[in-house]
Amino acid sequence: MPKLAVSNIALTAYDHATELGHLPALGLNGVEVAPSRVWRDTWHGLTSAMVAAYRRDVEGAGLMVVGLHSLFYDHPELGLFRDAETRARSLDFLVHLSAVCRDLGGRILIRGGGRRRGDVPEAAARTEAEVFMAELCRRIEGHGTCFCFEPLGPDETDFVNSAFDALAIVEAVDHPGMRMQLDAKALVANREASAEPFRTAAPHLVHFHANEPDLGVLGTSGSIDHEALGGFLRDIGYQEFVSIEQRMLSASDPLADVALSARVLKACYQ
Repeated sequence: MPKLAVSNIALTAYDHATELGHLPALGLNGVEVAPSRVWRDTWHGLTSAMVAAYRRDVEGAGLMVVGLHSLFYDHPELGLFRDAETRARSLDFLVHLSAVCRDLGGRILIRGGGRRRGDVPEAAARTEAEVFMAELCRRIEGHGTCFCFEPLGPDETDFVNSAFDALAIVEAVDHPGMRMQLDAKALVANREASAEPFRTAAPHLVHFHANEPDLGVLGTSGSIDHEALGGFLRDIGYQEFVSIEQRMLSASDPLADVALSARVLKACYQ
């Protein structure tokens, strides 16, 4: 049976320790962490004491950190398809985030939005990504973490749309530090909301995002069949985390919206 989590993008930025304490009562076991929702400086100003303090908040609430996502939110200048100096800084930053994930007790880092190849031909972009990720995997071998390219719809990225695009990189890198993640809205956007991507990804699948196109409350768009997607996960015996990826919809009571999504999550994915 999958474990259930929520991203902290649904919670109050920089000040959600109290909110964490209410999540287990909603049936949630874990928190997926967007670092920029916890710390204003996610790199050079981030100390081990600050990381340890957040881990205490999470574990003190009876939860665990699943991993990190929204990795480059506060560093949009970094990423793939940049000059050599920026590439080196991007590698250093991701090694740093891998260590943060490890120190939080997490394992999975999701490379999601903000990646575009632009004028770089698709084949060259694929080669660059494979070389980059192979180097990154070698540098994080002692962390016990793994990275995933999140397949996204064509309106969100021009690189790694299909689940099979992500799988090709995983197979080319061929390292335990590179794994698979699937995303509900992307599966629908890419017309892959069927059993085949789940079956094919199964040996490498370590994380799943349950979400809506607008990152609203689960089930409200009418375009995502969460019951069917949950069935595909059960069919492959998936037992890792399914995480609600939902933006904070109400500053006055963010937990009310999380509670609505948690009900859908439990009904469809367990």
